Parts: sequence; structure tokens; C-alpha cells
Amino acid sequence: MPVSPFNISLGPLQVTGYGIMMMVGFLVGGWLIGLELERRGLNRNYSSDIVMAALVGGVIGAKLWYVALTQDPGALFSRGGLVWYGGFLGGVAAVLANGWRLGVPARWTMQITAPALAAAYAIGRVGCFLVGDDYGGPTDLPWAIAFPEGLPPSTAGNLAAFGVTVPPGLDPSTVLAVHPTQLYETGLMLIAFMILWKLRSKDWGTGALLGVYLMMAGVERFFIEILRAKDDRFFGGFTAAQITSVLIVLAGVILFTRLRGAGEAPAGEYLSLPAPQSVK
Repeated sequence: MPVSPFNISLGPLQVTGYGIMMMVGFLVGGWLIGLELERRGLNRNYSSDIVMAALVGGVIGAKLWYVALTQDPGALFSRGGLVWYGGFLGGVAAVLANGWRLGVPARWTMQITAPALAAAYAIGRVGCFLVGDDYGGPTDLPWAIAFPEGLPPSTAGNLAAFGVTVPPGLDPSTVLAVHPTQLYETGLMLIAFMILWKLRSKDWGTGALLGVYLMMAGVERFFIEILRAKDDRFFGGFTAAQITSVLIVLAGVILFTRLRGAGEAPAGEYLSLPAPQSVK
């Protein structure tokens, strides 16, 4: 089944499906963080602080990571060229730095953001699907998707350039149906979100939940990369994202091991403030 990019033209401004879903991901993530803060009787305003810091730091980090991979400084000013791991690390750095500025302990920031991270990632991958980016290799499965106008189009020539094996003798311009790995990730990370949302009330040490998220996210991405059409398999056939995934899983194991049983951390003055009531 072929899928065309989802774009909306508002005069001279073109809004892409990726941009829409990225913003939806940030908004849903902020809403979930707010719900958790409210459940714990903490300052719900911290959710908007997190979203703003994550948005700025995430976009900068995603761009810088892409530039580092492609050695193309001009990509800093293009609409595309965003790498999730760069965005994740940039967003984490910005959120923790902003939390430090506000006097919020890092352990609390890690605890309340873990489920929201999984949900936001799942939504963001829908955006990748809507623009035809980050798809997998050719397949004849019933749910295979062709991206004739993808980024890049899923043609035999482009797939071969990624190092993917395509049927011999095909015209390079032939559009092939591929694994919709974006939707695979959406489904898997929605499951991860539901698990994390269920576990958020566990009596573990504050911040340990982020360790669970890191382990789940790293394992999910490692195996999805097996199906992805990628041209960066430099490490014995492993992609850069798979190597990063292993490091993310190790970080999650270490974090969970160190914080599980560490008890509840003090919330700090800012986080302990009740959110101001709206005027009615």
C-alpha cells in the first residue's frame, strides 16, 4: 500500500505530519507529567518547565547529532535531519539543567518523566511514518507500505544505497513496499508506556523508574534496527544506533540498580509548591 506524505499548507507556511506529531508528543508528555505531579501533590507547573526545556534541548541535540553523523553543517538550517538519540540526550541535558536551576532534585525529574518519554516517543514515530522516513527493508508481508514520496522514496536504488538487498534486475526507480518500522516502534513503545504507567506507583527509590525506561527503550531500538534500512552499519554489521542502544541499556541497569531501594528523595522547595489555582 503506498502512502504519501501528510502536509498542510497554510499560505507560505507548510506544516508536516512529523512537525504536528512532534508537537503532539510534547503536549501529551507534558500532560502525563502534570497528571503524575498532581497525583503526588507536587507543583504541576513543573510539567510546562520540562516541556519547554525538552523542546529546545531536544531539537538542538537532534540537529547536532545528525550533523556529527553526516558531516554536513548546512543541515543545521534544514527542515529535516533529526536523530532521536541526539534529541534524547539534548533534551535530558536541558531538562536536568533547568531542574537544577529551579532546585528540583534530578531523581524526581527522572521519576516523573519516565512514562511520558515512552508515550512521546511512540507519538513521534507516527510523525516519521507520515513523512515516509525511517522505514525498514523490503518485505511482502500484508502490512508492507510503499513510500513513493518518502524521505527518501523507498525505491530499489535508494534501498540498495542503504546496503539493503533488493531483487536483482530491478529498475532503480522501482518503488518497493517495506517494513513500516515506524509503526512497529509506535506499538512497542505504547506497550512500554502502559507498563511504566502501571509501575509508577511502585515503592522503588525515586528515579529508579527511568532506569526501567532506558532498558526498555534500548532493547526496543536495538531490535528494530535489524529491520531498518540503514547505511551506518560500521561496527561489525551493527548500526550506530544499536551501539548507542547497548550503552542506553547498560545505563538503565546501573541507574535502576543504584536507585532501587534508595528511598524517596526530598522534593525540594519549588516542586513542593502547590500549583496556583486558575481564576474562575
